[in-house]
Amino acid sequence: MPGRGGAIRKHSVKLSGHHTSLSLEEVYWDALREVARERGLSMTGLIERIDRERDGNLSSAVRVFLLQHYRSRAEERAGRGSALEPGPK
Repeated sequence: MPGRGGAIRKHSVKLSGHHTSLSLEEVYWDALREVARERGLSMTGLIERIDRERDGNLSSAVRVFLLQHYRSRAEERAGRGSALEPGPK
């Protein structure tokens, strides 16, 4: 779907008692909500964890975190075999 989720949305979050804003494309906000829900965290709680471990820009750190999360999930599925992979012949 071209263009879906490409618009940047800005949200304000309070991290360690300080207000900051975070600008991400809608698809990243959706993914962040999904990962937070999977981990039993609020979105702010997940963003706080990412913030504590980041080196650079927070928006970039969130994108990298999500890429690593979904890449790891894909590797786990590939290791177990996927319904999309052909079976042995």
